[in-house]
Amino acid sequence: MPTLRRLGIYGGAFDPIHFGHLAIAEEARWACSLDQVLMIPTASQPLKPGHYVAAHHRLAMVRLACTGNPALIPSALELERPPPSYTIDTLRICQTRYGTDVELVLIVGADAAADLPRWRDCEQIPHIARLAIVHRPGYTVCLDTILAAIPAFANRITVIEGPQLAISSTDLRRRLADGRPVRYQLPDAVLEYIIQHRLYQAEE
Repeated sequence: MPTLRRLGIYGGAFDPIHFGHLAIAEEARWACSLDQVLMIPTASQPLKPGHYVAAHHRLAMVRLACTGNPALIPSALELERPPPSYTIDTLRICQTRYGTDVELVLIVGADAAADLPRWRDCEQIPHIARLAIVHRPGYTVCLDTILAAIPAFANRITVIEGPQLAISSTDLRRRLADGRPVRYQLPDAVLEYIIQHRLYQAEE
């Protein structure tokens, strides 16, 4: 097995995971020369409302979505500790688990990057990991704002254009609740799992 040198960290609700998430992970893997990307469903995001389905369902969908791509590694790291899921804690655990010889790259979409200065101990993040920001439709990456709040990110940020697939979990949940088609927006195996377990049948 090749030596692990660069590891991507990509967390999110993945509620449900879709092709937009997978495209971000794969684009970041290629652009940043990552050996692997950890796909980490959050237990509870401090700056976002609660999830619509239980953690074990979201983890199962991530596992199904990553099948066939050995570079995408589903991880229960944030589900194995009490919520909320703070990114800085996840990065510290990864640093301990993989050692300082492995360079960590935190992958975020442009929407999440805008909230970065509000994250817990955000000023410590660049001392542990580099940052890869992937553009998303409808969002602008403002590096000046991020660097003004977290100067240590200077020369440690990669901005990636990406495929910018206009797919959102919120829209998918609405479509599923209304019985509208979602095929070709998420992997078939994930859709089959959703149907089998009757997930997202109605908005809460």
